[in-house]
Amino acid sequence: MPRWHLVAPQTPIQSRSGLIVAKILVVDDEPDLELLLRQKFRRQIRKGTLTLVFAQNGVEALKQLEAHDDVDMVLSDINMPQMDGLTLLNQLNELNRDLRAVIVTAYGDMKNIRTAMNRGAFDFITKPIDFKDLEATIAKTLAHLEVMREALRSRDELVAIRRELGVAARMQESILPTDFPSDTRYEIHAAMTPALEVGGDFYDFFNLEDGRMGIVMADVSGKGVPAALFMMVSRTLMKGTAIGEPDPTKALAEVNQLLVESNEEAMFVTLFYASFDPSSGRLMFANGGHNLPYVIRQNGEVQQIDCESGVVLAVLPGFDFPGGSLDLEPGDAIFFYTDGITEAMNEVGEEFGDDALAEVLAEVAGSDAASFSDRVVAAVREHAGEADQSDDITCLCLRYANRSS
Repeated sequence: MPRWHLVAPQTPIQSRSGLIVAKILVVDDEPDLELLLRQKFRRQIRKGTLTLVFAQNGVEALKQLEAHDDVDMVLSDINMPQMDGLTLLNQLNELNRDLRAVIVTAYGDMKNIRTAMNRGAFDFITKPIDFKDLEATIAKTLAHLEVMREALRSRDELVAIRRELGVAARMQESILPTDFPSDTRYEIHAAMTPALEVGGDFYDFFNLEDGRMGIVMADVSGKGVPAALFMMVSRTLMKGTAIGEPDPTKALAEVNQLLVESNEEAMFVTLFYASFDPSSGRLMFANGGHNLPYVIRQNGEVQQIDCESGVVLAVLPGFDFPGGSLDLEPGDAIFFYTDGITEAMNEVGEEFGDDALAEVLAEVAGSDAASFSDRVVAAVREHAGEADQSDDITCLCLRYANRSS
C-alpha cells in the first residue's frame, strides 16, 4: 500500500479568511515526495501563496528551520532515520517558534498519535494520505495559526472581553468542517450560530475504517478562549481515538480518561458520538451526558434515541459510558443538536423545548439533510424573537438515502 495516495485538488487551499500565504516544511524520507507535492501544489507555488521546503529527517528539518525563520507549519512523518518525528516535536518545543506541527502516521496508531499530541502536535493525518484530507488539514492548521497570531498581536487588548470573545469565536469556527460529504448513500449537513458570549459547541464528522463515518456533537463548559481551547483538545482526541477504536462506548471511555489526565482547568464536555455504516444503515453510538439525538423516520414518526445519559467527560476517570445501536431505513434521518436549541428563550423567558423541536422535525420528515438544520434554526430564531441569544445554536443532520453506492 502506498504511503501517499493523492488525488487531484479541486480548488486552491483556502483558510477562513481567504487564500493562504504560507511556508510549509515537509519532513519525510520518501524519495518521490518532493516532486509529487510540488506538482500537486504547482498553482499555489506559481502564485506565490505557498512555499514548500523539504527535509528527509529531523536533523535536516532543524537545519532548514535555522535557514528559514518564517516557516508556518511543519508536516512530518514519524518513522525516519537519524531523528524521528516524535523527537523532532520535542526539538520544536525547545525552539519556541511560532508554528504548528502536523504528524503523518499509520492508520489507527493511537500510541504514536497520543505521544505526538502530548508533545505539541496540532493535528495528524493517517496513511495512505488522501489529497483532500491533506488539503483540509493544512487549511485548518494555518487558519488556527492565523487566529492565534492575531490573538498574540492583540494580547494587550484582550483585557477587553469583546476582543477575547472575538478570538474565541474564530478559534471555534476554524475547526468546524464546512465541506459536507458527497455520497449517494447519505447526506450530512450542519449549522452553528455562535452566541455573543461564545460557548464551546462543536460538531465533527470524519471517515472511519470499512467505509464508516464518525459523527460528533458536543458542548464544552465555560465561555470564551478557555472553552475554545478545551474544545480543540476534545475534538482532536475524539477523532484520533475513534479511528483506532470501532466500539463507540470504548472510544468515549478512552477520550474521557485522556481528558481527565490533563484537565488543569477543571472543565468538562458533554458529547454524543456515533459511528454510521452506510452499507447497512446501522448506527452505533455512545453518550457522555449530552442531549439525545432524534430519529426521524420517512413516514414522519419522530422519537429520541433510546440511551441513558451517562456522565460528562473529563470529570470522573474509569467510567463506562452507555451506548447502543439502531438501524436506519432509506429516507430516515438522525438529528444531533446542543441545548442551545431546546433552551433558547423568547422575550418572556419561555424555552423552545423538546416538544417544539420534535414538531418541526416531523414537519420536515422526508426532506434533505440541509432542510432539517435550516428549518430548525429558523424556528428557534422565530421563537426567540428579539431576545438575546445566550448560547450557541448547533445542529447536524444525517439523512440515509440508500444502501448502494
